[in-house]
Amino acid sequence: MTYVVLGATGGQGGAVVAELLEASLPVRAVVRDRNSKRAEELATRGVELVVADMASGDGLVDAFVQASGVFAFTTPFETGVDAELTQGAAILDAARLAHVPYLVFSSVASADRGTGVPHFESKYRVEQALADSGIPYTIVGPTYFYDNLLGGADALSAGVMPIAMPADKPLQQLSRRDLGRFVVELFTNPDQFAGERIDIASDAVTPDQMAATLSSLLAKDVHAESFDPERISSPDMSAMFGFLGREGYSVDIPALHTRFPDVGWQSFAEWAAVQFAA
Repeated sequence: MTYVVLGATGGQGGAVVAELLEASLPVRAVVRDRNSKRAEELATRGVELVVADMASGDGLVDAFVQASGVFAFTTPFETGVDAELTQGAAILDAARLAHVPYLVFSSVASADRGTGVPHFESKYRVEQALADSGIPYTIVGPTYFYDNLLGGADALSAGVMPIAMPADKPLQQLSRRDLGRFVVELFTNPDQFAGERIDIASDAVTPDQMAATLSSLLAKDVHAESFDPERISSPDMSAMFGFLGREGYSVDIPALHTRFPDVGWQSFAEWAAVQFAA
């Protein structure tokens, strides 16, 4: 019984690896460089390392052979949304050749709603290919990650939390820890969730509420500063924040948390208390 995790040294994959290890389940991590610091840290924790490339597909079949389950995702943030389709095709081809019995694909919440956001649309095309592949699967749709806040650390130190959406509009968000725990639950009950598409969120708070929480934790005034998403140079990110400001994700959070109580869903305040404890 071995669970394969793509992007194991990154944010999503790293969270899944951490929770698999917490559950005492064996992990095979797919990495690009086994000599990187993060890869070496995984090896010291007993994680099997396999070098493979999501874009070309090189090494993926070997990585997937005899896996009990595979956690996979695609990313547009290195070479664009077209790359997601290439990555998705490589992952699915390898999964078929290796006879993967169950694949959890991390997409994005609301990708199936025709949002017009480029990387939502590309992820949905991968979802459709997965559904047609014959591979047993579950699709997970993460909402906005809490950790995105950490990209603005310099602004936070100056008491500003800039965000390209209205400061009084709730934003459904997700703890990476909760993503990891959720995926572990899917892996341990694959027959129960096979064929489902499940959008997930840990909490829904407004930027104003986030700023108030940070003000308390940092013992300094932090205020949310809204700006027009059209100021964002990336058309993809501009479209995403436009969507979040107009409609936003539509996870039924109470129903989700009732269905999956063992995840222990981490509120924004709980997450922030851990992150900013120092």
